[in-house]
Amino acid sequence: MAQYRKEKLEDNHYYHIYSRSIAKFVIFNDEEEYARFIKIFNLYKYINFNYQYSKFIRLDEKVQWSIINNLKGDKEVLVEVIAYCVMPTHIHFILKQVADKGISRFLGKILNSYSRYFNLTHKRIGPLWAGRFKSVLIDNDDQLLHLTRYIHLNPSSAELVSDPSDWASSSYDDYINPFEEEITVYKKLIPMTPKAYKKFVLDQKDYQKQLSKIKRVMIDSYTG
Repeated sequence: MAQYRKEKLEDNHYYHIYSRSIAKFVIFNDEEEYARFIKIFNLYKYINFNYQYSKFIRLDEKVQWSIINNLKGDKEVLVEVIAYCVMPTHIHFILKQVADKGISRFLGKILNSYSRYFNLTHKRIGPLWAGRFKSVLIDNDDQLLHLTRYIHLNPSSAELVSDPSDWASSSYDDYINPFEEEITVYKKLIPMTPKAYKKFVLDQKDYQKQLSKIKRVMIDSYTG
């Protein structure tokens, strides 16, 4: 069921979007699951992508590429993805809402699609996500810039990797090793060279990691 919201998310505004698994259940277990989720959201951002992903990937490869090229050509999207990070138990996005109710429509599609896949693969029933996704309006460029850093440092802060560049399931590589075609749309918003952005992120790595440790200790002390 799509997760539509009571509060209205405004078109042409930027939001930090967060959703976690129910009971902090690990829902991304291997490279295949991470990769599938990224492919899902990179397709469902298009308004005119009307396939179930499980059926789309069974199409002939030439047909798939034809559909993808048509989607890129018409450029009609629900959202623009500015940054993302997929973690074992939760996901982060920075999204610009482009179409009416674009964020809710986008999240409804990708969360439902991944839930169906995960439950079928793991012979599981029941909800996968803990209620509605959370959204925070981003008020200014400085806030947006610092949020990208926070999101990209999530894997190293959680001690899953030492360097954020070692975490393949985030947009950090888009920022520090840009290609002609990236999932994210950030270049007009982040006026920094890849080298400068990398330094900007890594300068905060140890501090954010310490804050994350303190937060975990405080949570454990309250729940222990």
